[in-house]
Amino acid sequence: MPLKPSSFLKLLLTRPVAIFGGGVSGEGVRALLATLGADGKTYDAKGAEFTAKAAAGHGLVIFSPGFAPDHAWLVRARAAGVECLAELDFAALCWSGRVVAITGTNGKTTLTEFLTHALRSTGLSAFATGNIGHPFSQLVAETDGGTKDAFAICEVSSFQAEPLRYFQAGSTLWTNFAEDHLERHPGMEAYFSAKWNLLTHTAAGAIFAGSSVQRFAQKYDRPLPAGAAVATEGQPADPRLADTVFADYPQRENFLLAAAWWRSMGFDERALIAAARTFVLGRHRLARVTEHDGVTFWNDSKATNFHAVEAALAKFPAPIVLIAGGKGKGGDLAGFVHRIAPRVKHAVLIGETSAELAFHCSTFRVAHTSCVTLDEAVRRATELAEPGDHVLLSPGFASFDQFRNYEDRGDQFERLAREFSAAANFR
Repeated sequence: MPLKPSSFLKLLLTRPVAIFGGGVSGEGVRALLATLGADGKTYDAKGAEFTAKAAAGHGLVIFSPGFAPDHAWLVRARAAGVECLAELDFAALCWSGRVVAITGTNGKTTLTEFLTHALRSTGLSAFATGNIGHPFSQLVAETDGGTKDAFAICEVSSFQAEPLRYFQAGSTLWTNFAEDHLERHPGMEAYFSAKWNLLTHTAAGAIFAGSSVQRFAQKYDRPLPAGAAVATEGQPADPRLADTVFADYPQRENFLLAAAWWRSMGFDERALIAAARTFVLGRHRLARVTEHDGVTFWNDSKATNFHAVEAALAKFPAPIVLIAGGKGKGGDLAGFVHRIAPRVKHAVLIGETSAELAFHCSTFRVAHTSCVTLDEAVRRATELAEPGDHVLLSPGFASFDQFRNYEDRGDQFERLAREFSAAANFR
């Protein structure tokens, strides 16, 4: 049975809806429009152009996160009097259940997956959605708007948080904050402000912010609500989490936030501990791939920013052979290389940022090699590695210069690591 849109949406759906973006978010919007019995037309950089003439034919635009608020098409639509909604706003207006928002520079995907797993393990209805790769609008379409007791555990990026108007979260968990996405946001404070907008769309008394978030909130004079602070750094080990993915940092931070939210809901913490014991990390997150003659290969392709790379390097007791580079996202590359220098035996560099990384490696005396392809990089890393070494793919940058996504990058690395390590004669 088709969903019944709100009166606000019903009027806007009388004409075809303009969908900005033909990727997964756009497909989710199209699916939800079909469920609502409405028509949509997709506009994308690779397809139809959104002109002033096109704007006259629409009353509503729904845009994907890739469209910045000042994108020329959105400016054109607003000038024509067209209502513009972010994909999350559109989905939220059609969702009947509860929403738990998860954001942060790192850890948000794992926390989204873990809370979904924990809730389901207790028999509750929960769905992982949002920036995790399953758009909220797609979820709403698949569940006919959900039930009032269902939880949408929604990963929210800064791109998604910045333009929010109608999205409302019952709770928000903000894992951490570090340098990232400065190709879109003009500075760290602007990046912080984009995420902060999510807090203004969260129920009172239901915000949970990690230690680094608290520091930046103070720096930017953004007082967090009372009770929002969760101590997530430098906390003692919890013996109940031994032999789980949350036993050590950086995953320990995710569990501490999950536990704070879990207690606030009145749930039994023993159930959360039990869920931690059965939870398995998603792929491409510092995962051991193979070992041959004492050389171990690790896939951390999801590390797309500096903070994630530094967290991965901290897991190893000795300097490692690091494969890094990709599509730049702004930020202080010199500072990044300076910080990781003591932990890197040799840097094998790939992608658009390889030349700039090579310059900074020379400055800070980090041995390095630039490679054109990942195939060449894995081959070179294999040649450099000695028994006892670790070869780590932890790129620190986006994948879209050479790969479809970080999953494609990680899959290729795993295949190459197995091939080259099996063929190598380590010294």
